[in-house]
Amino acid sequence: MRNILKEKGFKITPARLAILQAFTKNKLPMSAEDVCKKIKSKKINEVTVYRTLSSLEKGGILKRVDLRKDSVYFELADQHHHHIVCTNCNMIEDFKNLEIEKAIEKVWKNIITKSSKFKSIREHSLELFGLCRMCM
Repeated sequence: MRNILKEKGFKITPARLAILQAFTKNKLPMSAEDVCKKIKSKKINEVTVYRTLSSLEKGGILKRVDLRKDSVYFELADQHHHHIVCTNCNMIEDFKNLEIEKAIEKVWKNIITKSSKFKSIREHSLELFGLCRMCM
């Protein structure tokens, strides 16, 4: 965690380390509230968590994930993947699929050649919503 902060030009603080450690251990998207629960023993206040999440996102260490929930969710920005979300129990599963990535790349090229307003696409996000096996 220290190396990541150092590489991105962040000062190493106990709050940043604790927050990144929570994301490293959890491996799934978390809201600020989730992070607060994970690090409550570290005595880091809620305002610090919100500010730190925002700055780590701006610094490219965390990325925002839209899970259609009331809160904003974040996860480590180190690996590209997508999510399947259960609309009943809110379980989240990460998935990677090379075929989907190739299809999205083709769609990008098609969109860019036909778009009069956009010249490039930098990133994408794909979240699938349904029911998990337990909720079926």
